[in-house]
Amino acid sequence: MGAVPQTSTPLPEGTVPHVQWSSVIAGAIAASGVSFTLLAFGAGIGLSVASTAPTWRDSSAWLWILSGLFLILVALSAFGLGGYIAGRMRSAFRSPSVGEGEFRDGVHGLATWGLAILVTAMLGLAGAAAITPMMAPGGGGQGPAASTSGENIIASELDELFRSARNTNDTAITYQRSEAARILLKSNGHNGVTIDERNHLANVVANRTGMPADLAMSRVDRVIVASQQELHRARVAAVLQAFMIAAGLLLGAAVAWYSAVEGGRDRQRGTLPAWSWGNRATPGSPTPTRL
Repeated sequence: MGAVPQTSTPLPEGTVPHVQWSSVIAGAIAASGVSFTLLAFGAGIGLSVASTAPTWRDSSAWLWILSGLFLILVALSAFGLGGYIAGRMRSAFRSPSVGEGEFRDGVHGLATWGLAILVTAMLGLAGAAAITPMMAPGGGGQGPAASTSGENIIASELDELFRSARNTNDTAITYQRSEAARILLKSNGHNGVTIDERNHLANVVANRTGMPADLAMSRVDRVIVASQQELHRARVAAVLQAFMIAAGLLLGAAVAWYSAVEGGRDRQRGTLPAWSWGNRATPGSPTPTRL
C-alpha cells in the first residue's frame, strides 16, 4: 500500500505573522550559498563576464555571451531553491481564498530574493574594501598612487609605452605610469588626448627610454590608438555584464515567486518536491486548504 501524504494543519488567521522572517532568512542563506558555489565554479572554468586576467580582452563575443547565460542560470538556480525553501517552511493559516495563500507564498519568495541580493552585495562591497588597499600601489615621494582601474584596463599598453633596454631601477616609474594611465584613459573620451598631452608623453618616453623624439612620438601615437580600442572593449564588456546581471536578477525574482508558491503547495500536501508547476492533486482527492 502506498504512503498517504500528510497535509499540514492550518492555523487560525491572526496567529501567524504575514511575513515569517525565519523562512525568508533560511531561503536567502540557501540562495546565497548556491550562488557563491556556482559562481566560483564558473570563474574556475573561465565563465566569468569580467576578469582581471590580461587575456580577458582577447576573448570572443561568444564567450562573453556564454558567460552571461551562465550568470542567468546561476540566478535561476539559486533563487529557485531559496524561494522554494521560503514557501515550504512558512507556517500555514486558514484562508477562505486559495489565491491569498499563493500570494503570501510568492511574497515570501520575493522577500528571499531581495534579502539574498542585499547580503551578496554587502559581502561583495566588504571584500572589495578589504582588497583595494592591498592592490593600490603607493606613490611614495614621487606623487599620488597610480590609478588601479586605469592600469588594469591598459596595463599592456603602459608596458609597451615604457619598455626599454636600459636598466632604470628608480621609483619614478610609479608616478610616470600613473600619469600616463590618466592621460591614456582620455583616449576614448569625446575630446581624446590633447596635443600637449601627446607631446608630454613623448618627452617622458624619450627621457625614460633614451630613444629619439620622433620614435617616441610614434610609440605614443600607437599606444593611444591601442588604448582607445581596449577601453572600447572594456566598455562593451561592462554593458554586457550589467545587462546580464539585470536580466538574471529580474528572472530570478519571477522564479523565486513561483518556486515559493510551489513550495507552499508541497507543504500543504506533505509531498516531496517534484518540480511540476501544475496542480499535482490526483483526481477525486480533496483540495487542501491554502495558507
